[in-house]
Amino acid sequence: MENHTTMKVSSLNCIDLANDDLNHSVVSLKQACLDCGFFYVINHGISEEFMDDVFEQSKKLFALPLEEKMKVLRNEKHRGYTPVLDELLDPKNQINGDHKEGYYIGIEVPKDDPHWDKPFYGPNPWPDADVLPGWRETMEKYHQEALRVSMAIARLLALALDLDVGYFDRTEMLGKPIATMRLLRYQGISDPSKGIYACGAHSDFGMMTLLATDGVMGLQICKDKNAMPQKWEYVPPIKGAFIVNLGDMLERWSNGFFKSTLHRVLGNGQERYSIPFFVEPNHDCLVECLPTCKSESDLPKYPPIKCSTYLTQRYEETHANLSIYHQQT
Repeated sequence: MENHTTMKVSSLNCIDLANDDLNHSVVSLKQACLDCGFFYVINHGISEEFMDDVFEQSKKLFALPLEEKMKVLRNEKHRGYTPVLDELLDPKNQINGDHKEGYYIGIEVPKDDPHWDKPFYGPNPWPDADVLPGWRETMEKYHQEALRVSMAIARLLALALDLDVGYFDRTEMLGKPIATMRLLRYQGISDPSKGIYACGAHSDFGMMTLLATDGVMGLQICKDKNAMPQKWEYVPPIKGAFIVNLGDMLERWSNGFFKSTLHRVLGNGQERYSIPFFVEPNHDCLVECLPTCKSESDLPKYPPIKCSTYLTQRYEETHANLSIYHQQT
């Protein structure tokens, strides 16, 4: 691992959701989206006390015996527990999967709901309430709060793209979205020279990601994915702030105008906990070049694709086949 005295630290724009100067927020956000697609968000309305509670409950889940966690192993709808090494994000450079455990929680849709058969909707597996009392309620509340913050950021993004402020609020976009949070625990020491990473280099699949972290350093970004050799910079956690990044879907939607950026996590031997919240539009949303992002001299670079089709492809490329866990039991 790099020496902490010489490590390169990134400076990112900070978006204040309580700022009355909307124009200033939009200009700052637009600059961040053009530059690297990463920025901080503060004054988002989620209290530090509640965030501390969410992280405490996350730690309780990962502290359970493996056999207890395997009772809520992720299902075919990508909900539930993901063991260490389950996800391989950078096959060119990683010798095996990520050194992290995770737990996916999506929008809760009961079996009698007409949308239940959609690939990213459905009921979540929950740990037994006798084992983790109050756990489900805490996570469901956090999911609602993180979605509220995401919608506020989406309105600023719309303005930064010269769209109507409510452009992304529509039912076929974020009015009925796919929104998935993932509790993560990283362990071990990363060694890039040996292909060992807490989390391999990747860009996120969807529209945007809200990341809540503890105080442990580990996240790195590479602002120019095409540079050789790649230059990696640490993103320091700021107490009470989200780190927000754009995903590949928004880069595609904006015709490459806004950037989704490579990032990874290096472990330094300390346990590190984080909670990314992945925001994507409706299953049936057709992701095609936004009206303000094309012109006669700048034609659409990507063919239109349905959101659910795109996400399914990306998940299958990066996660282990579930059958391997059934063979082990």
